[in-house]
Amino acid sequence: MLRLPLDNTAFLAALEPWQADEFAEFTTHNREFLAPWLPWATRITDATSAREFLTRYADRQAADDGRIFGIWSQDGAEPARLVGGTLFRTFSAKAGTAEIGVWLSPGHTGRGLVTKAAGHMIDWAVTVRGMSRVEWMCTPENTASQAVAARLGMTHEGTLRESFPLNGKRVDVQVWAILADEWHDRPTL
Repeated sequence: MLRLPLDNTAFLAALEPWQADEFAEFTTHNREFLAPWLPWATRITDATSAREFLTRYADRQAADDGRIFGIWSQDGAEPARLVGGTLFRTFSAKAGTAEIGVWLSPGHTGRGLVTKAAGHMIDWAVTVRGMSRVEWMCTPENTASQAVAARLGMTHEGTLRESFPLNGKRVDVQVWAILADEWHDRPTL
């Protein structure tokens, strides 16, 4: 399995349909923490719905239209366990733009895992795939997400009012972005 280290116990690797049971368990265990920010956190209720979600991303990856990765933590000889993830919610090589989405269990926050994982994704999108712009969207209430976007060197470009349906209502969404030139000129994370 290909994986990128994030720290001495965590790594980033593909999250695939065969891992649906683990993704469903992760989502169920962390639903209360994730649901205020992520619409899929209430829709993934079992292995079947998790497999459908992951299969959509596998199909999107095959179409060069999106990707999904997991963040795993492994302590000692214990098997690695899923603790979060990141994805290209949108990915258009033709337009040169992508949007990153992220999530993490509450017990693993504060270690920089999301910042490092998203940094790997931005770097790949810009340096390997030639993306001109990578976006990050979050609600104004999600200050942790905003802090990650700022640490990545992104610029808050504005807020789209009531632009996203979430948990039965329309919510405002902040748009953050970094351009390829800005990414290449940034200080190292």
